[in-house]
Amino acid sequence: MTTPTGLPNIIAFPGQRPPSQVGFDRAELLRILDLYGRMVAAGEWRDYAMDFDRHCATFAAFRRAAEVPQMRLEKRPALRARQGMWTLFGEAGQVLKRGHELASVLAPVERRLLKAID
Repeated sequence: MTTPTGLPNIIAFPGQRPPSQVGFDRAELLRILDLYGRMVAAGEWRDYAMDFDRHCATFAAFRRAAEVPQMRLEKRPALRARQGMWTLFGEAGQVLKRGHELASVLAPVERRLLKAID
């Protein structure tokens, strides 16, 4: 089939549309929730929240439910080719770490966990 201009007509496969929201895959969520569980066991965190929209997926950890998040992790796939799609924000909203791999971005939080146990 061709269009009136002579170019081929492109038909999308059923179910092959861009995702309407960004999310964490199973391995990423497992890594994040494992860290969360260890921080809860150390008495550092007590609550968490997740937010998913078109541009980013966010995981936030709280000391108490009524406070600002102590840590916020964002996954922005649009930044994958630039500075990395993972960003770790601190309590005051400052960027603590950016990167292409989740493990390296979570390293500052895991170091703090080692200090909390000692």
